[in-house]
Amino acid sequence: SVRGPRVAPVLPLRFSRAISPQAAMTKLGQWLCGLALLGSAWAALALAPPGLRLPAPYREALLPLPVYLLVAFGCYSLATVGYRLATFNDCEEAAAELREHIKAARADLRRRGLRL
Repeated sequence: SVRGPRVAPVLPLRFSRAISPQAAMTKLGQWLCGLALLGSAWAALALAPPGLRLPAPYREALLPLPVYLLVAFGCYSLATVGYRLATFNDCEEAAAELREHIKAARADLRRRGLRL
């Protein structure tokens, strides 16, 4: 039988060392980088450096923009917390198990002479 050239199997690329926890960007770091980027863009437009003059209506809308964004973020956060509280699942099995542990602990304490 005629065989074609042998091809090495493709193996997944693996890194020789794992990324350290210090090198990985945390969620806080991502938010701070995003805020720094947006803040610097806002400052560049709001401070109107020479050669970059925005029309007056745009400047008037741009100056209070951080306050509007902060209020919008607060509303979003409040809505998210409210939604998560409204859709929180009760765990009846865990509650029953916890009640049994409490009963066993009380019985053990009574057996040792502690009055509850």
